[in-house]
Amino acid sequence: MPDLAASGGGGAQPLLSFALAGILDDVRAHAGAVYLMSEADDILEMAVMAGLPRAFAAPWERVALSARIPVSDAARAGRLVWVPGEEAMARRYPRVSVVLPYPFAVAAVPVATPRALYGAVFVTWPGSRPAELSAVERARLVAAADRLAVRLEQAAERGQRVTGEADFTGTAPPAGAAAEAARMVARLPEGVCSLDIDARITFANTAMGELVGVPAARLVGRSLWSALPWLDDPVHEDRYRAALMSQEGTSFVALRPPQHWLEFRLHPSRSGITVQVAPASRGAAGEPPGTALRDGRPAGPPAKDRGTPRPAPERPADDAGRHGPARLVAISHLLSLAGALTEAVGVSDVVDLVADEIMPAVGSRALVVLAAEGGRLRVLGHRGYDDPVIVDRFDGMPLTALTPGARALATGVPSFFATRAELEHIYPVRTATPDGMAAWAYLPLIASGRPVGTCVLAYAEPHRFGTDERAMLTSLGGLMAQALERARLYDAKHRLAHGLQSALLPHSLPLLPGLDVAARYLPGTQGMDIGGDFYDLMRTEAGAAPPEAAGRGAVSRIRPDAAAVIGDVQGHNVAAAGMMGQVRTAVRAYTAAGQSPGRVMSSTNRLLIDLDADLLASCLYVHLDLDRRRVLLARAGHPQPLLRDPEGRVHVLDLAGGPLLGVDPSAVYPTTSVPLPPGSVLVFYTDGLIERPGTDIDDALAELAGRLARAGEPLEELADVLLGDTPSERGDDTALLLLRTRDRP
Repeated sequence: MPDLAASGGGGAQPLLSFALAGILDDVRAHAGAVYLMSEADDILEMAVMAGLPRAFAAPWERVALSARIPVSDAARAGRLVWVPGEEAMARRYPRVSVVLPYPFAVAAVPVATPRALYGAVFVTWPGSRPAELSAVERARLVAAADRLAVRLEQAAERGQRVTGEADFTGTAPPAGAAAEAARMVARLPEGVCSLDIDARITFANTAMGELVGVPAARLVGRSLWSALPWLDDPVHEDRYRAALMSQEGTSFVALRPPQHWLEFRLHPSRSGITVQVAPASRGAAGEPPGTALRDGRPAGPPAKDRGTPRPAPERPADDAGRHGPARLVAISHLLSLAGALTEAVGVSDVVDLVADEIMPAVGSRALVVLAAEGGRLRVLGHRGYDDPVIVDRFDGMPLTALTPGARALATGVPSFFATRAELEHIYPVRTATPDGMAAWAYLPLIASGRPVGTCVLAYAEPHRFGTDERAMLTSLGGLMAQALERARLYDAKHRLAHGLQSALLPHSLPLLPGLDVAARYLPGTQGMDIGGDFYDLMRTEAGAAPPEAAGRGAVSRIRPDAAAVIGDVQGHNVAAAGMMGQVRTAVRAYTAAGQSPGRVMSSTNRLLIDLDADLLASCLYVHLDLDRRRVLLARAGHPQPLLRDPEGRVHVLDLAGGPLLGVDPSAVYPTTSVPLPPGSVLVFYTDGLIERPGTDIDDALAELAGRLARAGEPLEELADVLLGDTPSERGDDTALLLLRTRDRP
């Protein structure tokens, strides 16, 4: 077998195409593609495709390694990714599902050696295949990808650069067999034509020409959509895409002006589609038949509901392959990018998603996002510029400045410059700020009828912006504007929420002799990042012994040095945070009045009921008697605290308690006394620390106790250890308060 080398001159054979064809045959897949890592950025670029038109993958011809699609996930994680069908795709990769809502399965594998990542491969099957990928199929996919990676590594060591190749379209039948097949089909009374995977007509019989009103000889070599303009309808294009993606037969009905209804039946294979055309039967009442069918079932509204299509002027033959699906591809591209923007939360997310998803898709090298604030331009973010000073010069520039970014924002009109000469001819001021780029698109970001910013896409090489590309980029600007407006509103609310939370929580805790303290607060990551969890530590004056302690060996007078409280008000919103502030203030007031732990809980409970806020709260209140080395605790529906004794043993303090605050005005909250020798560590926390989906509370508490037993001595490090595995996505707030007693100096 001859050596397979990088594509190029000198008779080299197409390495990637051969490898892809072998993979498809090995696992009996019907389509696939090979991606290679870009030399400049963490970008995967499609190098060769087989079995499907490249236009189907237009939104993903260039994708960031960080993108949420199967091929990027496989390359980034270094493992095989398997998506068995429509439901799994919608659940795991909704953006792909929106663009390709068809029944198909996909597997993606990285192309990598232990030394380098070279790219990735994906292959697809019809949705009718088994839902499980067999061990043999997995092994063959991984082995084939590994072999390709070794070949790419060898090519790199020889100094050969492997680049994109012509898409693989399969092997043509022998000439004699093809001629005989053509003669046989030509004799059929039914219209028949053959399409390659790009919808070009490779054969049409005489009956086909008669039915569609164009001689068969004039059909061959043209795309179905340009040869028959009255078929140029996204509904029909969708049926064609569905047939190729799912490898299932599908049908649609179309009107050949002025009144000839024709039924098109599509029979797909890996190399293309066979189309049968026949007059469509009319309904019993003489109404036109439905527009599109799939497996004999209606797949869209009746043609009459859309009105009678007007015949479009016939396009020249050189439009073949460029029109037709192009409109649906553009829509699909925008759907994919719109899906990416819906994931943006804050302004930085918008900038990151545009950089990671949109820049690769449109081929730009750099990005700047500008906004208007106080009559001046503000740079919200940028990517792709080695020297940030180039961008920073525009920050603070008046909106009246004669620069393309300012003019796009002020006028709401996009600008496209194919070369640097074009840009500097209109805006000579740009000659003073060369950015190393060669072409630019300035997209005004307009939301709710007002400009909110400008997106600047810069290209490393001169770039001619065609009509379709300008339309797509302008539409994209509208999607970005909506995302940016939502993101700026979110950021404003986020700052407000954090400011409120910061104001309600203690800025610092008092330093008390004989007591070490550490505290942590983590907001939930859902909603406004604000909640009702709180903690506090207070100095106290001398007080009377609480009646709850009588009969338990308590003395008649105690002199506590400090009081601590931790609690959790129901909810994750401003109302919860406001109520948290009221509860914390009430606890401080009742503590200052010298009330015992049980009385503090009872008084706070009645306050919540009197406020009629319809919110409940859990709470744990502590009086520390550092002189007598003990602690008095009262609990209102709060998780049990932990105590690590000086010998390192961890105990769950099973405290008697009362109901949540705000439930029963007559509730009683008993007080429990616990010895607290020097070196003891008390751990108070809210339920966000131990409540995890799918995890038993008792198991989580036991795991927390184990970490406490194994942790080191510094209290701040201990707090970090206890929070160490808190997930980045948290449905609840988490508050943590650690107290350790020591001998007084």
